[in-house]
Amino acid sequence: MVRSGFRVDASDLTSLAPFDDTTPKGIAGDLARLVTGGELAAGVRLPTVRELATELGVSPATVSQAWQALAGAGLIESRGRAGSFVREASAGRLALRMRGMAAPDDPVRLDLSRGTPDPLLLPALAPALSRVSTRAETGSYQSVPVIPALATVLAHSWPAPVEHIMVVDGALDAVSRTLEQLVRFGDRVVVEHPGFPPFLDLLDVLGAVAVPVAIDEHGMIPDALAVALLSGPVAALVQPRAQNPTGASMSPDRAETLAGVIRTAERGDALVVIEDDHSGMISTEGDVTLGNWLPGQVVHVRSFSKSHGPDLRIAAVGGPPELIDRIAARRMLGPGWTSRMLQTILLDLLTDGASLDAVAEARRQYFSRQRALGDALRVRGVAVAPADGVNLWMPVLSERSALVQLAAAGIRVAAGSPFLAAANGADAAGGMRFRPGAEFVRVTVGMVRDGVDEVADALATAAQHVVAGGY
Repeated sequence: MVRSGFRVDASDLTSLAPFDDTTPKGIAGDLARLVTGGELAAGVRLPTVRELATELGVSPATVSQAWQALAGAGLIESRGRAGSFVREASAGRLALRMRGMAAPDDPVRLDLSRGTPDPLLLPALAPALSRVSTRAETGSYQSVPVIPALATVLAHSWPAPVEHIMVVDGALDAVSRTLEQLVRFGDRVVVEHPGFPPFLDLLDVLGAVAVPVAIDEHGMIPDALAVALLSGPVAALVQPRAQNPTGASMSPDRAETLAGVIRTAERGDALVVIEDDHSGMISTEGDVTLGNWLPGQVVHVRSFSKSHGPDLRIAAVGGPPELIDRIAARRMLGPGWTSRMLQTILLDLLTDGASLDAVAEARRQYFSRQRALGDALRVRGVAVAPADGVNLWMPVLSERSALVQLAAAGIRVAAGSPFLAAANGADAAGGMRFRPGAEFVRVTVGMVRDGVDEVADALATAAQHVVAGGY
């Protein structure tokens, strides 16, 4: 048995398995038997796609398809430049970086770690529920995945002309299903740095390589994106508003500049931009999308979790018809559609005056809370940038020390390290917005309803403090 921590060469694999069938299915089957049979232990580093392809006398694309099948089955995982490894038998309920985001269930005085909206600012569901059918019926299993009236309302509010819109079970579902249609094992995907940890987990599952791009207060830095595009990525993941974790929102000028960088790049016309507009209706910034300058290359996702409630599990996704149809067809072989009862509730919430007023008030409240806490921290010497949405990215001398000190004060925030798409500034294309070696925590400002000065005192003290033995 090859034990954890060792690397196997291509010749080692061929000595362990016959590989008589050199189709992707055959290669994947032989390697799967080595893993499940115990010949290859968890943590073993596998040969590169090219090395195994040479050994077997097949094309790298053939081995890539086998690797992708194994990753999809949870048997192997990509760790970027470090290579591909045999995966642990059980990764637990949450993926690696999502585990890093998860907060303990034990209560604290003030939990600012979760990134969720304030439940007191969500619109009431009772009026909408009273107008929903009392029976969970549907006319056909093969009906269109979005009810026509909702599709019309969504299209009228879309930030760019769009031909196809469908509804899925939340923004991450939309991003996941889009990536599955675009990405093959070994493909490169541009991501923001810092960015949303589940995106990196998704890329690991697909066996893709994340290409981190530094951001500033307006989103991805154009020069940094230009550098990243030299690697030939197939997709780019962008959060146009209230970027998680920084709260940065892209300006129309920045969107146009980024579109220009993509348009002029070699093979830029083949790149698909996936925009996750997760906080659109509570953002204080206007609609923005690269789709105005890159028609046919942008998939725009609009989630209603922050504005109307995470448990509704609804997001709309629009983009090139051929791609959206592929996503819809694949989804019909799984959940089929998002409950039309939930779609009817969302339609009611998007057209009812009282609900619209409630969302507008939530937007005002989040703006006020961001400004109040941001101003209070800057007065106390903590250099936080103005932010949009519910989160704020706070620099600290030591992430570990800040977490410990705040916990002692009864306040929980999220560790910053799971949000980092690169190990340090040098690993992100175009450099890093923040000073080398900087550490951060994410603060869910949207949950600070009162006591701003007290919270700012605690945060500022933790930000500027290092516990003995800390990082």
